[in-house]
Order: sequence, then C-alpha cells, then structure tokens
Amino acid sequence: MNINLHIDRLVLDGLDFPPEQQHLLQTSVVHELTRLLSEGGLTPHLAGGIALARLSAGDIQVTGNCPAQLGRQIAQSVYGGMGHE
Repeated sequence: MNINLHIDRLVLDGLDFPPEQQHLLQTSVVHELTRLLSEGGLTPHLAGGIALARLSAGDIQVTGNCPAQLGRQIAQSVYGGMGHE
C-alpha cells in the first residue's frame, strides 16, 4: 500500500524556534509520522483515500525546548487525530 500524505501547513501557536531548529522539527515530524503509518497503517475510513481540509491533532504538552522530541509528539498527535489511539 502506498500512502501519500501532504501537510500544507502546521500551526504551532506560542512556539518560536530558530530557523536551524525548524528544519530539525520538520524532519522529526516526517520521520515519526512515516514510522507510525508504516507500522500501524491507516484506519479503514482513511484507507480508501480521502482529502481532509483540516485535521485537529489536539493539544500537546511541551516540555523542554527539544525540536526533535516536539516533532515526535506532533506526529503522534496527528496520527491520533487520524483515528488511532
């Protein structure tokens, strides 16, 4: 199964990372979301193909200032918003 996922915009209210850390954050989100989708797949309602204008991933408790850790948390929250617990 091929999964094509396009995230047009990721809104992180109240966070301000320098440009060099923004890339690390983005890379971490991509890697973790890829891992989660590879291991857990898609829920049946998404597996047939769907375009979502918006996906609410909920709130994330930010602890520390590590962009790689935050990226993993964001990916896990997005994955959960896709219907996975």
